[in-house]
Amino acid sequence: MQVGYLINEYPKVSHSFVRREIEAVERLGVDVDIFSIRPWSSDLSDPADIAHSERTTVLYGEANDLVDALMTEGIKNPKRLSSTTAAAVNFSRTSEKSAAYWSAYVAEAARLRQLCDERSIEHIHAHFGTNSAAVAMLCNMLGGPPYSFTVHGPEEFDRQVGLSLTEKMGRAAFTCAISSYGRSQLLRLAPADRRDDIHVVHCGLQPSFFDADVANISDDPNFVTVGRLSEQKGHWILLDAAEELMSRGFSFNLTLVGDGELRPEIEQHITSAGLSDRVRITGWATEDEVRAEIVNSRALVLPSFAEGLPVVIMEALALARPVISTFVAGIPELVIPNECGWLVPAGESTLLADAMAEALQTPAARLDEMGRVGAERTKAMHSVDTEAGRLVSLFEGSRARAI
Repeated sequence: MQVGYLINEYPKVSHSFVRREIEAVERLGVDVDIFSIRPWSSDLSDPADIAHSERTTVLYGEANDLVDALMTEGIKNPKRLSSTTAAAVNFSRTSEKSAAYWSAYVAEAARLRQLCDERSIEHIHAHFGTNSAAVAMLCNMLGGPPYSFTVHGPEEFDRQVGLSLTEKMGRAAFTCAISSYGRSQLLRLAPADRRDDIHVVHCGLQPSFFDADVANISDDPNFVTVGRLSEQKGHWILLDAAEELMSRGFSFNLTLVGDGELRPEIEQHITSAGLSDRVRITGWATEDEVRAEIVNSRALVLPSFAEGLPVVIMEALALARPVISTFVAGIPELVIPNECGWLVPAGESTLLADAMAEALQTPAARLDEMGRVGAERTKAMHSVDTEAGRLVSLFEGSRARAI
């Protein structure tokens, strides 16, 4: 089976889970073409990302390609192009994007449809319910293959009307959520006759995460957090908790892996709180570097305000490290308090400090036990090969219905 994957920007540092899924789908015998709506940034450092960039086709690369695609559609399928363009303008009336943006999506969809014809692509799968899903939908309306898309959250749920999620689900062969919580949010929006077409397909980890021979947790008082330095990750709550831990007399080190728009503010907070000798920021890191930072910690701390189900939580648990996080979205589906970590209400720095203090005071042997429980749960719920198998079955079901 020939499947096209469509992502807004790919490869990207924060989209390694898409790469793992593509590779697992290919291991199951599916041929995959990769499409990115816009060019990726030039700061790729992971060899695996660089390798995927070399096989990714950018839709919004050369303007002439889009013009040629529209002209070809106008000649071959004028009625479809007219009706699709009219629908796109109609979507723009309730969208956060203007009619000009939606017109660009039509051009990108025309280019995608032609590439699908050239490469005999039978199904398009988009990641995220944003413009990638919009282009996949418009491509289908132009006569392209059936499509599906994976919704991650939390942004899609915050912008459900502006993203026309209900319309996208109504026209899709099926829709995926990455957690049961995510599926519940989609069920609120789905047309009544499409609820059975909403499935949970988790993000997954490759076998090497589960097969790694990881050292036991040491007595070193190290914490790590991994993620974009952005509002939804709650870094300032984490720094408030760190300041409180310091005031209680605890010795600890905290590593922030990631980068983002809030870095200057976070750096200033670290300095003003007197945490410079305890807290460091690494910037973006490769998968191997992230793994090393997690293994060097007593626990991963992720005080998020809004999430889908963070892949880094799966990674930490798979590496037998407990997790301290929040009762947000899909996180409680994986992290069980007192079994493989701690959960606290989002935004509560004192309760977060309490959990971190408990992790510091818990014997390393007990933390190892919690880590092993987490690794078993993650292997059962987030094996990329198992999840890819579910997705491939859905692809094949879509093809069977299209015949």
